[in-house]
Amino acid sequence: MSSGHRLRDVEQQRPLLDGEEVVERSSHSEARRLWFIQDCCGMVCAFITWFLVFFADFVVTFVMLLPSRSFWYAVVNGVLFNSLAVLALASHLRTMLTDPGAVPKGNATKKYMESLQLKPGEVIYKCPKCCSIKPERAHHCSICKRCIRKMDHHCPWVNNCVGEKNQRFFVLFTMYIAMISSHALALCGYQFITCIRVQWRGET
Repeated sequence: MSSGHRLRDVEQQRPLLDGEEVVERSSHSEARRLWFIQDCCGMVCAFITWFLVFFADFVVTFVMLLPSRSFWYAVVNGVLFNSLAVLALASHLRTMLTDPGAVPKGNATKKYMESLQLKPGEVIYKCPKCCSIKPERAHHCSICKRCIRKMDHHCPWVNNCVGEKNQRFFVLFTMYIAMISSHALALCGYQFITCIRVQWRGET
């Protein structure tokens, strides 16, 4: 079993050690608290993301679909586009408000490391910034000010790190954005071709 896996097992099953009561209580309070990064740049980028999705929905619905002469064309494309937009915003919200896999702060105590029962020569890593023992593939984020398990990157557009616990929501968000972008592009192409046909017939 890897050191990262053993660290997670010990965190869940180990007895309370002397002098670590504050660390244990703080980790439980962080688990109950809603995860939200108070970063000005990230919050502005998240707002811009939501604004762009709503603006695209407005343009597609009220500019391209409602003026259409075909009722079913407007209904089918409107339901499809709005459903994908809602799924994209829901995935964005889950990505932004989900703990990406933050390592508890201050768990790098001497007694805690002794409780890991490490083998001779086995190396563990301690983060000097948040004083936590880093599992494998964990990296410190300077914006979140925490070590994140399986950290991929910190994305300002979701105002959060993409890590072990919210990576699936981030992938879904990017997929839905790609789908509504392709859908909107196809509708724009169809609208352009229709306008050209109407003007061509009018001139001839």
